[in-house]
Amino acid sequence: QVQLVESGGGSVQAGGSLRLSCAASGYMYGSYCMGWFRQAPGKEREEVAKVYPGGGRTSYADSVKGRFTISQDNAKNLYLQMNSLKPEDTARYYCAANPLVCVRDHRGFGYWGQGTQVTVSS
Repeated sequence: QVQLVESGGGSVQAGGSLRLSCAASGYMYGSYCMGWFRQAPGKEREEVAKVYPGGGRTSYADSVKGRFTISQDNAKNLYLQMNSLKPEDTARYYCAANPLVCVRDHRGFGYWGQGTQVTVSS
């Protein structure tokens, strides 16, 4: 069983930065697609960024390109450096993992953390 635990959320003013961490544990044999998603109240969960299996390729939502950076360490822990934060980045951020492939629909990800709240004030 895979466990994902997010940390690093908080409240920050617009233009500020936060670094989210996702501690991965459990039996994670082989390659995983790992990503960050977010969900604001009343909105659908959306993909923010992901790392493809093997770690050599990343992708970002257009809304965060140039501001957010996803990274991963050898222990499969996942990070999200968020700079130049905007009020519209306010949401609960979730870490997710899926074995072997990155699926297009977030509902296809097999493992999820509980999330960490990010609030950006103007």
